[in-house]
Amino acid sequence: MAGAPAGRRASDRRGGGRAAGRPRDPSAALGLLAVLGAALAAVETTAADAALWVGPALLAAGSWVTAVVVARRGGRLSGRSARPWRALSLTAALLGLGQAASALAGVGVNTSEAGWHDLPLLAAVPVAIVAGARLLPAAGDRLVGSRALLDGGIVLVAVSLLGEALLVDVATRSGDEVDALVAVGYPAVGALLCGLGLVAVSVVDDARRRAAGWLLAACGALAVVVVSGALAISAHDTGLDVLTGVAWLAMLAAVMRSVDVDPGRDREDDDPPAGLPLAPVVFSTCAAFGVALFLAVGVTAGRTVSPLEGAGITVLMLLTFVRCLLWAADGERLTRRVRRTEGWLRALLDSGEAVTVLLDRAGRVVWATGPVRDQLGWTHRDLSGRVLLALVHAGDREFLARVAIAVRAGEQPAELPATVRLGTADGDWRTVEVSGAARTGDDGGLVLHLRDVTARTSSQRELERLAYTDFLTGLPNRARFIAALRTGLAGPDPGCLLLVDLDGFKAVNDVAGHDAGDRLLCEVADRLRAAARDGDVVARLGGDEFAVLVHGGREEATTLAERLVVLLDRDHRPLTPAGSPDGGPVFRVSGSVGVTALRPGEEPAEAVRRADVALRAAKAAGKNCVRSSGAALDRVVDRRARLARDLPAAIAGGQLSVVYQPVVGVPERRVLGLEALVRWDHPELGAVPPEEFVPLAEDDGLVVPLQRWVLAEATATLAPLLAAGHDLQLGVNVSIRHLQSGCLAADVATALAGSGVPPHRLMLELTESVLMGAGERMDGDLATLRDLGCVLSLDDFGKGHSSLARLARLPVQVLKMDRAFVAHIEADPRTAALVDSVVQLGRTLGMDVVAEGVETTGQLAALRSLGCRYLQGFLLGRPVAAGQLPAMLARFDPAVLDAVEVSSHV
Repeated sequence: MAGAPAGRRASDRRGGGRAAGRPRDPSAALGLLAVLGAALAAVETTAADAALWVGPALLAAGSWVTAVVVARRGGRLSGRSARPWRALSLTAALLGLGQAASALAGVGVNTSEAGWHDLPLLAAVPVAIVAGARLLPAAGDRLVGSRALLDGGIVLVAVSLLGEALLVDVATRSGDEVDALVAVGYPAVGALLCGLGLVAVSVVDDARRRAAGWLLAACGALAVVVVSGALAISAHDTGLDVLTGVAWLAMLAAVMRSVDVDPGRDREDDDPPAGLPLAPVVFSTCAAFGVALFLAVGVTAGRTVSPLEGAGITVLMLLTFVRCLLWAADGERLTRRVRRTEGWLRALLDSGEAVTVLLDRAGRVVWATGPVRDQLGWTHRDLSGRVLLALVHAGDREFLARVAIAVRAGEQPAELPATVRLGTADGDWRTVEVSGAARTGDDGGLVLHLRDVTARTSSQRELERLAYTDFLTGLPNRARFIAALRTGLAGPDPGCLLLVDLDGFKAVNDVAGHDAGDRLLCEVADRLRAAARDGDVVARLGGDEFAVLVHGGREEATTLAERLVVLLDRDHRPLTPAGSPDGGPVFRVSGSVGVTALRPGEEPAEAVRRADVALRAAKAAGKNCVRSSGAALDRVVDRRARLARDLPAAIAGGQLSVVYQPVVGVPERRVLGLEALVRWDHPELGAVPPEEFVPLAEDDGLVVPLQRWVLAEATATLAPLLAAGHDLQLGVNVSIRHLQSGCLAADVATALAGSGVPPHRLMLELTESVLMGAGERMDGDLATLRDLGCVLSLDDFGKGHSSLARLARLPVQVLKMDRAFVAHIEADPRTAALVDSVVQLGRTLGMDVVAEGVETTGQLAALRSLGCRYLQGFLLGRPVAAGQLPAMLARFDPAVLDAVEVSSHV
C-alpha cells in the first residue's frame, strides 16, 4: 500500500506541498464509511439472503468513495508526492469493482468459491504493491536500509507463518485447486503488503511517517480481511462476514486518514531522521513473538507443528535475533554520538565567559554549563534543582518573570541584555547580565545565558561618578546638574533655581594662591551642602559659581538664598605656608545670589540664563545680596531669547534693511560720504535697535553672515550713485568677531567685485576696542584691507582705552570722535579742549577727523571754530533708505553749515 501526506498545516509550513485550494473536512467521508459499516452489520445479521448482494454493494460504494477522496486529496500534492495516491486511488476503484462484481454474482462478502468476480480484486494487488513502492525513496534519495528490509522480512515471515498455521487445513479440505490457491494466496498477499508498509514507515522522512503509519494500519486491516475471507471458504459464518466487512471499511478509513495527513515532499534533499524509528522495530518484534506465542499455545493444546512451520519459526527467531543485535548496535552508536555531541557542546559553552542555564517549566535549574562557580558563585551540584527566581533579588524578580513569559510566548524581549542581582552560596550579591534567552521547545523550558558583570558595573558606576562629580568639592558638576534640571523641568512643579557667585574670590586666588582658593571653594561647598534641604541639588558649575535646585516655591527659594548670603558673608584667612591659620592676610568674602522660578517644559539653558540675569542684577546692586528674576528681568530675558531665536530667519528672510546717514565736508560744503546703518523691523516686536541685536549676533555666531549681507547691500546701493556722478565714500561698521574670523578681507573683496565699487570708495569703521585688542594676525588682515585700497576708520575714538603709541602704528586713516565729546562741547571747556586735542592729533598723524552726533547749531559752530572738517549728525541729515538717497543728496542745503552760535568756551 502507499504512503501518504501529513496534513494541511504541515503542507503550509513547508510552503507548497499542496495547491492553493484547501482540502475539505474528511469527517463527512469517514462518517459515510461508519454508516456503511453499521448498515452492513445490520444486513448480515438480519437478512442473510439480501446480504449476498447488499453487503458487497455497500463495500463497493465505500471503495469508490475512498477512490474519489484519495484522488482529490492526493491531487493537491505536488510532483512525486501525488504518485502513490494516484495508484492507491486506482487500487480502491478496482476493489470497488470487485465488490460490485460480487454483488452482481450474489456471492456475499466472503465468497465460498473462486470465480470471475475475483479478477478485479486480483488486479488490485499489483497496483497496491506499486503504490507502496512509490512511497519509498527514489534511487537518488535515502536508500532503503538493511534494518527496514529486516523489519519488513520479519513481518512477512510472521504473517505468512500465521496464515499457514490458520489456513493449511482450509487449503487441504478444499477440493478445488483454485479455491485452495485463493485461500493461501490472499493471506500471502496481505503479508507482503504488511511488510511493504512496515518498510515504508521505516524509510520515509519524518514529515510523512504519520501518513505511512496510517497506511500500515490499513495493511493490518487488510490482513484481517484476507484471513477472515480465507477462513470463510471452508466454513461460512455470518460473524466472519461482519468481521470482513468492518475490517474492509476500516482499511478504507485508514487510507483516507493517511492521504489527509500527508504533507507531501517538496525538497529532494530532505535531511535524514535525527534518531532511530521506534515503531517498525516494535511492530516487527511484536509480530514475531506474537506468532511464536500463538504456535506455542497450539503445541500446548496438542497441535502438531509441521516441518514447514518449524523451519518458519526458526527463520523468524533468527531474523528477530539479528534485528535485536542491530538495534543494540544502533543504540550504542547513537549513545556515543550523543555523548560526543554533548562533549562538543559543553566544550563550546565552557570556552566562553557566559554560563548557560537550562530551566524546566517550574523554573528549576536542570542543567548548567560554563564557569558556574566563577560567574554565579555556586557549584554545579548546589545550583541544580534550585528555583532560579528564588536566588534573584526581590526587586529583579518581576523583570525576570516577565522575560520568561515573553520567551515562552515566542517573543524576544526588547529589554535584553539586562542585569539582575543574584545571590551566591556565600550570601553575597552579584550583578549578573542576562544576555540572551530562548525556549527549549513545547515543554516550557528556558535557556538563559548569564554572565557576572559585578566588576564592570562597579567600574561603570565609578566612571559615571567621576564624569558627573566635581573633583574638587565632591558636588555634582555642571553636566549632572543640567541633567537634574532637565528632569525637574519635565515635571509639573519644577521649583526654583539659585545661582551663587562668590565676591572676593579672585583676590584670594591671586594673593594667597590657588591652593588657598581651592580650600575656600571646598569650605563654601560644605556650607551650601549643609544649608540646603533634603531633596535640593547643590552643584558647582565652574570657577566660583555654584547652583542650587530648590524643590519649592519662590518664597522658600528666596529665604534659602538670603540664608546663604548670611553664611557666606565672613572674613577668610588662608593658611600660611607653615600651615598656621594666624599671620596670613584676611580677605572679605561674600556671595551674591540670583533667584528664578522655573517654568515647566522650558529649556535648561533658558532657565540658567534668567537666573544669570538676576545674579548680574545682584552684582550691580553692590554684591552680597539676593535678586530675583521678577517680571522686568523676565521680560528682558524673554525678549533677548526671542530675538536670538528669530535673528537667523531675519537675516535670511528680508526683515533687515540698511539706512544711510550723510557725512558732510565743511570746506567742500556738500555731502562727501554715507554711513551704512543696519535696521531690523521685527514683524511682532517692531523696530529693534542695532545696539540690541548686533551683540546678539556676535554672541550667537551670526555677525559674519549679518555683516556680509550689509556689505553686499550697501555697495550695491552705492554703485548707481557713483554711476550718476556723485562723489561719495561709503562707511560700513565692522565687528571684532568678523575681523577675528579671518574672512573679512575676502568678504570685502567679494562685495566690491559684485557691485563694481572701487575699493577706495569703501571705508571700514572699526571700533577703538577692536584695535586695542588686535593681534598680529588681525594686524595682517588690516594691512591686507589697506593694500586692497579700502579706507580704515577708527570709530568711537575716545570711548575706550586708547593707546596712542599703538594708534600711530595702525593703518588707520580716519578718526571718528565719539558723540559723547560733541554732546558737551558747548558747555564744558574741558570737553572742548579734548576735542581740540583730537583734531590736532589727527592733523599730526595725517588722519581726517569726523565728529559724530552733531545735533545743534552751537555744536556745529564750536567744531568749525576748532577746525574739524567733517561732520555727521541729525542737524546735517537723518538716516534715510536707499531709495531716498538721490533726493537727499539733491536737496542738501549748504547754508546749514553757516552757524552763528559760537560757544564762549571755544
